[in-house]
Amino acid sequence: MRVTHPQPQTTSVAARLHPVAPAPAPAPASSATRRCLLSLVPAGLVLALTAPPSSSASTSATLSYVPASIDPSLTPDSTTYDASDERLRRAGRLIQEALNAPTVEDEERTWTRIIEEFSGVEAVWRDDVVGRAYGNRGNARSRQGKVDEALKDYDESIRICPWSVDPVLVCSGWLGGGGSVHTLTHAVLTLTLMHAHAQNRGVLFENQLLFDEAIADYRAVLKVSPSDPVAWNNLGNALMGSEKFEEAIKAFDKAVKLGGNNYAFAMANKSICLYANGDDQEAEREMMSLLRRFPNFAEVRASLGSLQWIKGEREKAEENWLRVNEPRYRDVRWLRKSRRWPKRLADAAEKYLSLSS
Repeated sequence: MRVTHPQPQTTSVAARLHPVAPAPAPAPASSATRRCLLSLVPAGLVLALTAPPSSSASTSATLSYVPASIDPSLTPDSTTYDASDERLRRAGRLIQEALNAPTVEDEERTWTRIIEEFSGVEAVWRDDVVGRAYGNRGNARSRQGKVDEALKDYDESIRICPWSVDPVLVCSGWLGGGGSVHTLTHAVLTLTLMHAHAQNRGVLFENQLLFDEAIADYRAVLKVSPSDPVAWNNLGNALMGSEKFEEAIKAFDKAVKLGGNNYAFAMANKSICLYANGDDQEAEREMMSLLRRFPNFAEVRASLGSLQWIKGEREKAEENWLRVNEPRYRDVRWLRKSRRWPKRLADAAEKYLSLSS
């Protein structure tokens, strides 16, 4: 479950790196929310800020697809970047401005400024800056529902930065100050969100119900970054969307193993997938285990309540549904179209909601 519905754009860079949810409950997940990046910290569940929101599949026929090809051997040597280069410092300041933009429209405009200003620069760092700007602008456009434009940006970012698994800049290391060339550039180029442009594009494909294309992008990431729990979680969601439930469960297992005991969203995805695959007992066990640790997890409360209602455990189901603190879970259309629960779970929720209303 990729935590994503559009977030306010006034958060600081530090908050974007580690945006911890203020309440003990995870935020509700949109369809994209199931799939995106999550920092895994014991203090709480961490929400993503840049993944695309759910959007209609009506434009999917217009999408083109060029398979992602990631080659780390092409990575430029950041130690050769000249930290005294005022152009590089200006690029850093504009990146900071984009990340702190008050609206997503302002953010998009600033990424466009970066692309226009630095695409013609003759410098070893140009592709890093411009390629990442394309990817970030793709995120901003996708959050606005500009599906085709976002896809073009993701494609361009993949073309310009074919070496990069996670080329989204979110650090202020170019804003000035002392330090060696390596220190400045390394800070910028490595303190990134765990979010590849190929993964961003995969999310966009998922939202257009193009699961095969999404799966291909996630596998391209995993080919060069097999220990990335987010990529395994993303792959699991795309496989679940394709109703390849057993493969999806294996992917979620891998995400949980790599992400640790606080990767609650991957655990929740696995429990939902288990139920979709007909393993009701194991699904219920996983959900109850999660709720003991995260008692206000709306996603799991609603899932467990739906499962229990179908089992005839009406009092338990009511108790769980009464603790669902996010009203969208009571909207069956949202569950099916935006949250994209598997049919079996959405059907169970509808049976409860139709009677309780």
